[in-house]
Amino acid sequence: MLRLFTGIDLPPELKLDLSRLAGGLPGARWIDAGNYHITLRFIGEVNEALASDIDDALARITAPRFEITLAGIGTFGNRQLWVGVERNDALFHLHDKIERALVRVGLEPDGRRFQPHVTLARLKGNDARLQSFIAGNALHRTAPFPVRHFSLIASYQTKAGSVYEDQADYRLR
Repeated sequence: MLRLFTGIDLPPELKLDLSRLAGGLPGARWIDAGNYHITLRFIGEVNEALASDIDDALARITAPRFEITLAGIGTFGNRQLWVGVERNDALFHLHDKIERALVRVGLEPDGRRFQPHVTLARLKGNDARLQSFIAGNALHRTAPFPVRHFSLIASYQTKAGSVYEDQADYRLR
C-alpha cells in the first residue's frame, strides 16, 4: 500500500526563506524545510494497481503553467501553522482537474474545501505567543514563483516525521 497525495514542490530558495520563520514558538513541531509543499489533493492509502490508474489519469491532465505567491500566516484550529497562497485561478483550475481525474478512477470526492497552503508547524495549544507570532508575520509575502509541473508523492511515516518521495511529475503546458 502507498500513501499518496498530489502536490507542488517549492523552489529551494523559497524553502530557505520559509525556514527562517521556524522558531520562537514553544510547543511547535516545525516541519523540515525539505518537506515544504502545497498539497493539491490528499489521496490516502491505495494499492499498486490503483496507484498505476491514478498515475495514468494524472498524466492525461492538461493545464497551463502559472505562478504562485505565498502570503499571510494562519492556523487550522490549534493544530497547524501555515503560510497561505494568494488567490490564483490557475491553481484552482488545476486542483479541479486533478479532483475530476481521481474521481473518474474510483476515488471518493474530497469533501473538504481546497485551501492551498504550506504547513510550517504542528501545534500544541494556542496561547498568546502563537497570536503574537501570527501578528508579527502576518505580512510575510514571497516573490511569485513559477509552477511548471505538479507531482504524485508518496508519504512514509517514520519516528522522525514524514518522508516524501516523488512518484511521478506531470508537466504543465
